[in-house]
Amino acid sequence: MKTLVNRQFDFMGKRRIAFAISALLLVASIVSLLFQQLNLGLDFTGGTLVEVRYTVAPSLDAIRQVLEQAGFRDVSVQTFGASTEVLIRLQQAFEPDVGDQVVALLRADGDTVELVRAEFVGAQVGEQLRDQSGLGLLVALGVVMLYVAFRFQYKFAIGAVLALFHDVLIVVGIFSLFQLDFDLTVLAALLAVIGYSLNDTIVVYDRIRETIRTSRIDDMPAIFNEAINLTLSRTLATSGTTLLVLMALLLLGGDMIHHFSIALILGVVVGTFSSIYVAAALLLAVKLERKDLIPPKKEEHEEEEQLP
Repeated sequence: MKTLVNRQFDFMGKRRIAFAISALLLVASIVSLLFQQLNLGLDFTGGTLVEVRYTVAPSLDAIRQVLEQAGFRDVSVQTFGASTEVLIRLQQAFEPDVGDQVVALLRADGDTVELVRAEFVGAQVGEQLRDQSGLGLLVALGVVMLYVAFRFQYKFAIGAVLALFHDVLIVVGIFSLFQLDFDLTVLAALLAVIGYSLNDTIVVYDRIRETIRTSRIDDMPAIFNEAINLTLSRTLATSGTTLLVLMALLLLGGDMIHHFSIALILGVVVGTFSSIYVAAALLLAVKLERKDLIPPKKEEHEEEEQLP
């Protein structure tokens, strides 16, 4: 066995503060979802989609302002491919001449605008995907619990599943709180967040298990600090490089993946936090002990059964 090395960061010593932060975020998310709900995109609500083409790249804010002043509601404007291609989403029933109405309004300022297409976007596909994704999420959490319980121990499974719920609920709550558009790309990002967070949690759990088995002490907070600090450089490198890519997507990827990038950035930050202060710290709350991972040794000499 080895003795523990003193490390710089006392993660477990700050776990109560971290629990308070998590509880505050969870309560805010739940309250926002109950009273404000999500700002669902056309993928879930249905509506009208109009694509137009300009000769010169237009101002998206100006387009949105013109349409809102004309009485169109819940207008979403974004570039589509080239900077001169504009995709306009309207949360209203489809009308045969809606494309011509939009183009006429945009031409009023003297811009050269061409109608490419105008069509109805149904919510049926989005609803099916939402229901199937929700069912898939529940199945995935159940499989995760069984896998972690089999690979580690059932107390680890409790921490892992609660950490995943924690991550998804906070990301969804932030979208609800700030009324960001929640569409199918964000739903896909949530599924990616689950995979990322679980991977980070498994790495931390594996190190915790090995440190418990090789240490000479029974001070669980000290053992957890040792294990987390051993994985800290890997965690920071993985999270840092992932965030760099996501920031590039957020700034340069355009409006099509804007909210997708935001959801993933939030998921990486919250997932990294939860792998330490939710998944790991909850093991202390459920009183994980060395004997949970190292079965007691059998007595070398057992009493022989007396012959009759």
